[in-house]
Amino acid sequence: MITLNVNGTPHTLDIDPSTPLLYALRNDLKLHGAKFGCGLGQCGACTVIVDGEATFSCLVPVSAIGARPVRTLEGLGSAAHPGALQNAFIKHQAAQCGYCIAGMVMRAQALLDKNPHPSEQELRDHMEPNLCRCGTHMRILAAVRDVAGIAQPHIETKAQR
Repeated sequence: MITLNVNGTPHTLDIDPSTPLLYALRNDLKLHGAKFGCGLGQCGACTVIVDGEATFSCLVPVSAIGARPVRTLEGLGSAAHPGALQNAFIKHQAAQCGYCIAGMVMRAQALLDKNPHPSEQELRDHMEPNLCRCGTHMRILAAVRDVAGIAQPHIETKAQR
């Protein structure tokens, strides 16, 4: 038996201790925010927060979690009452296909939990491990900047030159 504390609630699961956290979240707890992307910790679609750290849940066996708290997208808000970061992603239309967005939100939330007002470079460095195949990185960064109170960079258009 494995006990996981997910979004503030303890869950006792009868699963193999080597089961990746991602599978326990999706298959056993029916929390579908984190997605299976690559299974190699290279894309970030499966990112959750474990004990305050952005973590690729596809790589971590449930036996390695122990008593550390796990936070998923579902722990930030709901469709009816989204959290601040989720609202910013909506406002900035940061999702295109939406596959990477839960991982992006969770990686950003881990940063903002530790440092509510990161520098532009800290933001970019922290978000780098997560990939968006649709190319909405600039809108994702804009959403995080909005919540963090970081000024949006001015982008000069051809018409302004």
